[in-house]
Amino acid sequence: MKLLPENIKVFYFARDCGEPYVEIIKVKDSKRRLSLCSSEDSEAEEPDYQEEVDALPVLGDHSQLLHDYHLERLAAHMPARTQGYPWQLVYSTAIHGSSLKTLYRNMAGLDSPVLLVIKDMDKKVFGAFSSDPFKVSKYCYGTGETFLFSFNPEFQPYMWSGENSYLVSGNLESLQIGGGGGGFGLWLDADLYRGSSFSCPTFRNASLSTQEDFIVQDLEVWTVQN
Repeated sequence: MKLLPENIKVFYFARDCGEPYVEIIKVKDSKRRLSLCSSEDSEAEEPDYQEEVDALPVLGDHSQLLHDYHLERLAAHMPARTQGYPWQLVYSTAIHGSSLKTLYRNMAGLDSPVLLVIKDMDKKVFGAFSSDPFKVSKYCYGTGETFLFSFNPEFQPYMWSGENSYLVSGNLESLQIGGGGGGFGLWLDADLYRGSSFSCPTFRNASLSTQEDFIVQDLEVWTVQN
């Protein structure tokens, strides 16, 4: 008996309104057509059809803060809508200087999530993923996709707790992420020079920085280039 190549599958289809039939298709095509099979068959076969996906986001620009180690762990917690698209550098203190106004200006017109990455003077890397670009707003904004994170040096994500909706807010004096407990999960001043990080109910996080009050050494903001 001759064995079929691994990339060939034979499917037997039974229909109420017609004769049963056999179809031979390639594995690459079968993933798109599993809906033709019963749900039981789909559950059994689907793991074999998962195509290899690059786990690391593709950065369209050089990053002074993000390396493969950071990207791999961050990507695992980002929403599915960000996967498969390159990331573009929107703001960097090394390129654009230290100004919250410039950060807001560079994001004007964006309609995509952003990744804020900070390195403080203690060389600790931390930040936030925001479902919406940063902007001046009278009210809090963002969805439950928003989360805080730190590398200490191991990766520690702090997902939305659902306890309140104080996700992101910003004005010309500061940018705030998380709150409700007397302190912000992450706070940055107008010069993007001084910041603070406190435990807050929004994310039930520990302080992201080594000290609750920190000095920014470098800061980058990335967005999905859809």
